[in-house]
Amino acid sequence: MKLKYLAVALLAVTSSYATAQSVTLYGIVDAGVEYVSHAGSGGKSLIRMPANTGELPSRWGVHGDEDLGGGLHTIFTLESGFNMRGGDLNQGGRLFGRQAWVGLSGPYGTVTLGRQYTMLYWAMADADILGPDLYGIGSLDNYLPNARSDNTIAYKGSFSGLTLGATYSFGRDSAGTGNAPGQGTCAGSVPGMSSACREWSAMIKYDAPWFGASVSYDEQRGGAGAAASFSNGVAAMPLTDPSDRDARLQVNGYTKLGNLRLGTGWIGRRVETNNAASPDVRSNLFYLGASYLLTPVIGLDGEVYRMINAQQDARATLATLRGTYFLSKRTAVYAQTAYLANSRHAQYSVSSGGPGATPPPGKGQLGVNIGIRHSF
Repeated sequence: MKLKYLAVALLAVTSSYATAQSVTLYGIVDAGVEYVSHAGSGGKSLIRMPANTGELPSRWGVHGDEDLGGGLHTIFTLESGFNMRGGDLNQGGRLFGRQAWVGLSGPYGTVTLGRQYTMLYWAMADADILGPDLYGIGSLDNYLPNARSDNTIAYKGSFSGLTLGATYSFGRDSAGTGNAPGQGTCAGSVPGMSSACREWSAMIKYDAPWFGASVSYDEQRGGAGAAASFSNGVAAMPLTDPSDRDARLQVNGYTKLGNLRLGTGWIGRRVETNNAASPDVRSNLFYLGASYLLTPVIGLDGEVYRMINAQQDARATLATLRGTYFLSKRTAVYAQTAYLANSRHAQYSVSSGGPGATPPPGKGQLGVNIGIRHSF
C-alpha cells in the first residue's frame, strides 16, 4: 500500500513538472533561383540555386523553456542550418551550427552557455533592414550575419527599454570549421595562452515604441589556424598570434512610422597584427535601409551599403530592392534585385549565396533572385 501511495506521489510530481515545460520545434525553408552577371575569373553569367541564404537562411531548431518558479526559467536552443539546394549542413557541417546553448532566465536577465550569437549580431537586428539576405550586408562583410562563437558565456538583460549584453568565449571555433565563410579556425583553450582565440563582445541598446539605437563592440583574438577574411577577393590575413585582433565597433539607429521602417548604421573594422608582412587594415561600412508594408500582403524593402577599405584599395557600393508577397502568415514568395559597383581593385560579390560568384577586379555585378520561403 505504501508503494502505491509513493507511485501516485511520484506521478503527481512528474506531471506538475511536465506541465511547466514547453518544447517548440520551429524552422524556415527558403529556396530560389538567382542570376549573377560577371561571375568567376572569366566574368561570365551564372544561374544557380543559392546555397547559404535566400531572403532568410534555412534552418530548423528546438527551443525549450521550463518554469522553475519565482520568475526563474531554464531555457535552451538547438538550431541547425542547412542548404536547400543540396540538403547538406551549413556552418562547416555542424549538426547545430547556428546555435547550441542552455541557460537560466530571470527578472535580472539571462545567462547562457554554449555556441551562440555575439552581441554584434543582436545590436544590428533592428537597424539592418535586410539582415542575412542573399544581397545584404554579408556580401561586404561575411562575418556580420554569422557573428557566433563557441565556448561562450553570454548575458543579456532588458530594463525599461534599455538592453545590456555581453559575451565571452574561451575559444571561438572549437570544431575547426570556421564561424563564417572564409573566417578561419581558432580552437583556443591553450594552456598558458589565456588570450589565444578569445572572443568578447558588448552591447548597449535602447528601444522605444517608435525608435531605437545601439552601440556594440566585437573583438576576436588570434591563435593557431585563425585568419581574417575581407570578402573582396584578397587572401585571408593570418591572425596566428594571440595579440592579433579583428575588432568591429558599430553604431546604429532605427525608427518606425506607421507601416514605414527606417534603419541606418556604421561599422568600423580594425584588423591589427604583429606580422610586418600583413599591414593593419581599417575599413568603414555604412548602410541605410527602409521597409514599407504596401498592403497587408505586399511588403517592399531595400538597402544601400557603402564599403570603404582604403588600405586594400577596395571600395564598393551595393544597392538592393526586394518585394515580398505573403500567401499566408507562414508562406511567402519574393523577388529581389541588386547591383554592386566595385572600385578598380575590389572584387566584392553581389551575392552571398556560395562560392563561384566573385567577379574579376573592378567589375560591377547584377544579381536577380526569385524564391519562396515557408516557416513552421
